[in-house]
Amino acid sequence: MWDRLWTGARLATMEKGGAPYGMVEKGAVGVENGRIVYCGEEADLPGRPDGLAREIHCLDGRWITPGLIDCHTHLVYGGDRAGEFEMRLEGASYEELLKAGGGILSTVRATRDASLDSLVASALPRLDALLAEGVTTVEVKSGYGLNVATETKMLRAARRLGKLRPVSVVTTFLGAHALPPEFKDDADAYIDLMCDEALPAVAGEGLADAVDVFCEKIAFNLEQTERVFRAAQAAGLPVKLHAEQLSDMGGAALAARYGALSCDHLEFLSGEGAAAMAKAGTVAVMLPGAFYFLRDTNVPPIAMLREAGVAMAVSTDCNPGSSPATSLLLMLNMAATLFRMTPEEALAGVTREAARALGVKQDRGTLKQGKAADLAIWDIERPAELSYRIGFNPLYCAVKDGELVERSR
Repeated sequence: MWDRLWTGARLATMEKGGAPYGMVEKGAVGVENGRIVYCGEEADLPGRPDGLAREIHCLDGRWITPGLIDCHTHLVYGGDRAGEFEMRLEGASYEELLKAGGGILSTVRATRDASLDSLVASALPRLDALLAEGVTTVEVKSGYGLNVATETKMLRAARRLGKLRPVSVVTTFLGAHALPPEFKDDADAYIDLMCDEALPAVAGEGLADAVDVFCEKIAFNLEQTERVFRAAQAAGLPVKLHAEQLSDMGGAALAARYGALSCDHLEFLSGEGAAAMAKAGTVAVMLPGAFYFLRDTNVPPIAMLREAGVAMAVSTDCNPGSSPATSLLLMLNMAATLFRMTPEEALAGVTREAARALGVKQDRGTLKQGKAADLAIWDIERPAELSYRIGFNPLYCAVKDGELVERSR
């Protein structure tokens, strides 16, 4: 007997090929031991529902999608930057705030001062907001410690979140996020610290699933980025990159040479960078929240990425300075309205392609037999509603590893 069976459902399996959204109009999903054991036409079930599962749920035409995946967040941090938000509206640029000791560095100070327990406590409401919208997997980066002790503290806090809530947490070491004050005139020495001490400490404790770098003129150059990539490679960790957000540094092409899981932001991506990403299978992660919040005008080259065959994911980029967003559904709308992604591309971006961006596509991201039973069940008439509505949450319930975890009512 299966543990649970959902019948009377419409499925957006997000499997490629066939109908849009991988659609099954009269579908059923069965789960056992946290895995999907059946996903397909209800008429093709291998028996009567009451003879197949211990618990049966008739959904009366509701839609099932894969559980949503937020594949780029900075969810763990100390303090906030509402005051900085006011300064920006009064005319200060992002770069000016950084040079004045604000921006990332103000969050660094607050995060260094915070205890592990307080970091967890402050991150939980942000995580809960994501879970309430059907998120079942979330990536959490470090990068606000900029020393060994605080970077590892952040990653421990992120791991703890996954034990306190029904969510899979994927962690990323982003020690090369900015220069701390103690290294403000010696970026190479700071990269030495990250490569020789911080990264081995993180890898030794099993605290990170990947390594990221902020490659930009206000952060780290190509040579420094490559040094971190080589250290990650030596530690057996995949890489990803904050790339081409403020200028075309050529970071995407470099990341592709290292088989990067993803390159994120990409507002200034070149054709050469897109071609390199396509060849390497590197995912482009779109972050419309940061684009909106920073009032950027250079839209990522969606048409070029589409034409090159680069998979596109979508994420909140939840962080205190440039995207204080905890609604992945809002990001779907922004991806469609600001970036002109189609609703199907946007939904794939928070399911199938987000899983690819985290290196977990074999286990989640689509509805398929054998994958983790991470589901989001919606009170909608068509999947496009998830991108169409603003400030509306139609989640009926979510399922994590086969267990009901959240109901909106």
